[in-house]
Amino acid sequence: MVMGSLREETEVVVIGSGPGGYVAALRLADLGKNVLLVESRERPGGTCLLEGCIPSKALIHTVEIQESARRAAEFGLAFDNVRIDPAKLREWTDGIVQGLSDGIRGLLKRRGVTVLRGHARFTSPTSLSLEGGEVSGVDFKQAVIATGSSLNRLPAGIVPSVWSSADALKLPCVPESLLVVGGGYIGLEMGLVYQGLGSKVSVVEFFPRLLMGADFDLVEVMVKQVSERLEEIMVDSKVLSIAEAARGGFDVEIEHGGQKARKHYAQVLVAIGRRPNSDDIGLQNTRVKTDDKGFILTGPDCRTDEPNIFAIGDVATGPMLAHKASREGKVAAEVIAHGTAAFDNRAIPAVVFTDPEIAWTGLTEREAEQQDIKVNIGRFPLSALGRARTLGRTDGLVKVIAEPDTGLILGVGMVGPMASELIAEGTLAVEMGATLEDIMVTIHPHPTLSEAFMEAAEVAAGEAVHINPPRKVR
Repeated sequence: MVMGSLREETEVVVIGSGPGGYVAALRLADLGKNVLLVESRERPGGTCLLEGCIPSKALIHTVEIQESARRAAEFGLAFDNVRIDPAKLREWTDGIVQGLSDGIRGLLKRRGVTVLRGHARFTSPTSLSLEGGEVSGVDFKQAVIATGSSLNRLPAGIVPSVWSSADALKLPCVPESLLVVGGGYIGLEMGLVYQGLGSKVSVVEFFPRLLMGADFDLVEVMVKQVSERLEEIMVDSKVLSIAEAARGGFDVEIEHGGQKARKHYAQVLVAIGRRPNSDDIGLQNTRVKTDDKGFILTGPDCRTDEPNIFAIGDVATGPMLAHKASREGKVAAEVIAHGTAAFDNRAIPAVVFTDPEIAWTGLTEREAEQQDIKVNIGRFPLSALGRARTLGRTDGLVKVIAEPDTGLILGVGMVGPMASELIAEGTLAVEMGATLEDIMVTIHPHPTLSEAFMEAAEVAAGEAVHINPPRKVR
């Protein structure tokens, strides 16, 4: 790799330009700090923008429009020859990514943030070496590590032509059949994209059910719907081997239900999670500590064991979510500039962009059971909601989890159309310490999907109007 001969000095260096890094850099600049941002890629934006949540949601949106067009026949709106042009879709998605990345570049320039290209490694608690750019190193007073995460390495013996999720997002082709290895959110989202494009998609998952992190009642609704679109869902199963077949495609040996079987697929997509990018940034030259999975340990102020070095986003402990990274970026910037801030949020929303969407925030029902926390749970089915019926989308529910004595809202979960948008109100309720009464007396516009949150709160409080309350035992 090329290494330059110049060195730079700055007050604060931010390593990584993803949704945590670039937000931290912009906030630091607004707070009067001299900021230098180091990025190893050609474009700013990080994994989320360049090969993750943004391009995947563009593809998902396209497939959902197609699916909606097909469903529209049920209420008298017929479309002929609905199809997706993969080449135009690829061009459209690339344009979105390019436009957003250029926008970030413009924001950084206008705020006076210096951007350097290269792979950064700590050589001491106050210095970095840079590889692959015109500058050889950076001397700094404080640093923010925002290096993000990478796809888990494929197991030994997996042939190179197997796709990762990053490969699949490029739409290299639409295979006749596709096996998705991994039943998490990445695998399910990409599997439904390719099903919509025309592939026959099967999913294999090691654990007993899909989306192990989400409550079962939410996942069950989604699985019932997607099962009609997927060829096969194999849970509690294990991929034993993947080999390129002589006739093209892949022969895959799968252990399922105690039986071993060899199946053929035109393409295989492996989506087995992500790992933090902490193993090649020179942490051994600092006092920064990591856990056994490589996540950097931090306090509520995002500070590491090296007092002048902070860590945010996927590389730090906590859920690997872009919105968590952005919030941490602002906290780190405030601490560096003023010394008074903390990542003390009560709720971090999670969303799975399947069809129907799943979202949850705060305490889940599963966590309440595991921690033996007594709660009241109110569930409201979308089948009883007027707006859901007008959309032809009654497959779903909203549930509210609350303290029995005070009515304090501890968590919210939902599955159905637009759950990704509706979960923000639930997150606000948990964050501000709202009670069931607060939600019940807040007027929600009618007819909207947002009413389901109010209705679920009424169920949890024992004051349901639009569904029959549980029968009282005499």
